[in-house]
Amino acid sequence: MVTMVTLIYKIIELITYLHEKILSWNDNYEYNLSDKQLHFLVVGIIGMGLIFVIHPLFKYLAEKKMTLAISWIYVVTLLIVMTFAIEIGQRYTKTGYMDFKDIVYGMGGFFLMFAVFFLIRLLIKLIIRMFKEDPAPSQDQ
Repeated sequence: MVTMVTLIYKIIELITYLHEKILSWNDNYEYNLSDKQLHFLVVGIIGMGLIFVIHPLFKYLAEKKMTLAISWIYVVTLLIVMTFAIEIGQRYTKTGYMDFKDIVYGMGGFFLMFAVFFLIRLLIKLIIRMFKEDPAPSQDQ
């Protein structure tokens, strides 16, 4: 079983590997960029890459009037960041045990509650559609 600590260490190892690789490119090609300049470039490039993927997706969803999907993606992203921050904060302040299962269960709670909300919303929309007057064309004409 993967614990929160193990997962964080794996992420740190990956980030460290990428950091060292970028530093070696900086040294090998004699760019002599500072750490701040490298962060500026790397985070800027990652951010723009995400924009090129996320903007067309959100634009498509907005055109299809699927704004709830946009809200869902945004909320899931925030919840992931928040749950990781809570777990890291517990580890740092020693007010709890940093556990990956807490994140999984927390996200599971949101997914279940959202599914219930979505089904109720869908049911309400179907009922409204059934009772909404939809005048059928008269056959007398």
